[in-house]
Amino acid sequence: MPAILPYEFSWLIYLAVTLSGLWFARGLRRTAPGDRASRLRQAAFWTGLVLLWGVTQTGFEYLAQRMFFTNRLQHVAMHHVGPVLLALSAGGPVLLAGAPEWLRALCASRLVMLVYRTIQQPVIAVILFVGLFWFWLIPPVHFAAMLDPVLYQVMNWSMAVDGILFWALVLDTRPAPPARLRFGWRAALAVGVMFPQIVLGALISFATVDLFPYYAFCGRYFPSISAVTDQQIGGIVIWIPPAMMSVLGLLVVVRNMRAADADL
Repeated sequence: MPAILPYEFSWLIYLAVTLSGLWFARGLRRTAPGDRASRLRQAAFWTGLVLLWGVTQTGFEYLAQRMFFTNRLQHVAMHHVGPVLLALSAGGPVLLAGAPEWLRALCASRLVMLVYRTIQQPVIAVILFVGLFWFWLIPPVHFAAMLDPVLYQVMNWSMAVDGILFWALVLDTRPAPPARLRFGWRAALAVGVMFPQIVLGALISFATVDLFPYYAFCGRYFPSISAVTDQQIGGIVIWIPPAMMSVLGLLVVVRNMRAADADL
């Protein structure tokens, strides 16, 4: 199959991406010209959406299942880079404007709002964001998830959905209220999640034994790269790009605060 086509086609991912794009485009048409998202924000939305598609529904998915460091690149894209771009687009209101009525009613329902408010509590948001990233890298858990197709999809979806929820909370452009958190809290969250991921990346980078035997079991795509070297590269991927996203998030929070002329 050509590299641009899916290695393993997923109807759920296809519908999530295509319907999100359709509703965003329709929402833009329904929004008054003066209230539309800027071209830069629109570009951030489409880039984030294409990135999430690219790491899950192209030949890159095969690489992500055959090398630890490419698997880490996939998850960093799904948990950090793609969600940051989507959050920078501030595309939620546009998506709802283009979504069907039943979906808008569902999003406004008491149950959905209760769940949303609960998982957007600062402590819970941090625990989920950091905890899920760590959980799927517990060696026995990672081995099981990579072999079980259902668990593999649960792992990937949890990375993407949690990443979008967390960064949408942190990078909200509005002051509080109506935003859930004051800018000081958002800055603290952006910086706070950086250190546990640095620790995790360091632990994996400096390991001298094969922590993730799945990749030897299934066969590495690059056999010349040893298990330890693969882990070292993967640890650096866990260490550096997420830290950069946190620093970027902090800068965006400060910019949003200044633009809103609000206090911490």
